[in-house]
Amino acid sequence: VQLQASGGGLVQAGGSLRLSCAASERTFSGTSVGWFRQAPGQERKFVAAVSWSGGATLYANSVKDRFTVSRDNAKNTVYLQMNSLKPEDTAVYYCAAGTTAQTAANAYAYWGQGTQVTVSS
Repeated sequence: VQLQASGGGLVQAGGSLRLSCAASERTFSGTSVGWFRQAPGQERKFVAAVSWSGGATLYANSVKDRFTVSRDNAKNTVYLQMNSLKPEDTAVYYCAAGTTAQTAANAYAYWGQGTQVTVSS
């Protein structure tokens, strides 16, 4: 079971990035996918999640109206479009697969390796 997060990088405040989470069809099929982030010295925090159909999404209050989670099941890929980035969005971003879209990290059985997002002021 493998998840591969990519798309991180260095961006100025106010800029945008799109993260991708790719998985094998076996991993992806029927699963919900969540995005989490972890800044240095902090615990991992929920960012967004999307159900298998894409019809249900969840967002942390801190990213609502700035981030959009979506998925393309034909490509076995989930996206996190991040707009109006702020320095406080700086973190390692992880994607995870589970049975339902939830905010709790322990609801997700499979995790990717993370991609670094750095937002400069």
